[in-house]
Amino acid sequence: MVDIGGRSVQLSCQGSGVPTVVFEAGLSVDGSLSWSAVQGKIAAHTRACAYSRPGLMWSDPSDAAPDGKRVAIELHATLINAGEHGPFVLVGHSLGGLYVMSFTRHFGREVVGLVLVDPSHPEQVERVAGLMTESRSMLSRIGVAFAWSGILRAAAPVLLPQAPHQSERDARAIRAYAPKSLSTQLAESDSTNRTLAEARAFRDLGSRPLVVLTAMAPYTTAELRGMKITPEQGNQVQAIWKQLHEDLATWSSRSRHQLLPNSGHNIQFDDPDAVVDAVLSVVNTVRTDQRPESP
Repeated sequence: MVDIGGRSVQLSCQGSGVPTVVFEAGLSVDGSLSWSAVQGKIAAHTRACAYSRPGLMWSDPSDAAPDGKRVAIELHATLINAGEHGPFVLVGHSLGGLYVMSFTRHFGREVVGLVLVDPSHPEQVERVAGLMTESRSMLSRIGVAFAWSGILRAAAPVLLPQAPHQSERDARAIRAYAPKSLSTQLAESDSTNRTLAEARAFRDLGSRPLVVLTAMAPYTTAELRGMKITPEQGNQVQAIWKQLHEDLATWSSRSRHQLLPNSGHNIQFDDPDAVVDAVLSVVNTVRTDQRPESP
């Protein structure tokens, strides 16, 4: 646990080496356990840190609205107070993709690369809202815009089977802390408009190595029912999602966009090796960049 101004934030770091990989979870209740299937594999090659945002799992709640800027500031304080000074490769899943963008905007000198795992996009609400049956205001208020990208599964772990590549111990911990974590998740959902607006103002990652991973497995019947859309509309949503990720890949001059046809939104559980390969490719690029030139 790391103290940040009288509040404790759970941070788990493994391995050694440079750069340090920092994992940022999506809009879920899992906290640092979102990365349990990949963190150890990355730690075999370099320093790897995962944490639970304030209010999730073991971490004390924040005293401010959890928008992108606040999340970035609290993550930075957590890392610095724990003695983790970078340089950092940031890995963000879903809404966590926008959180790591915000971190890069505010602490860019410490960020040397990024991996975005089926990430959110600042224009996703506008692009997808027309396909949903709820009103635009309702989409914004309760975060239904994120339902089609996996939030419903993440929001109710007590109703769902254990994720692939997830230990029973982790699944029990998530269920035990779900009542506490869910209130924070809802607060984060209520703050998504601000987070999206912040991300719109930052679309330039320079030449930092970037990998964007896109889940392309067809939506299940349950997911379509939860989103209140038809299979045809589901295909349209996926096409929009792919286009948005293609746009994200243009934010860096050194990027790769990879489609994963057999993975759902939670790629880190459905296809953890794809995440590991993407992260290590960025780590190796960073190390090559930092290697002194031969005389």
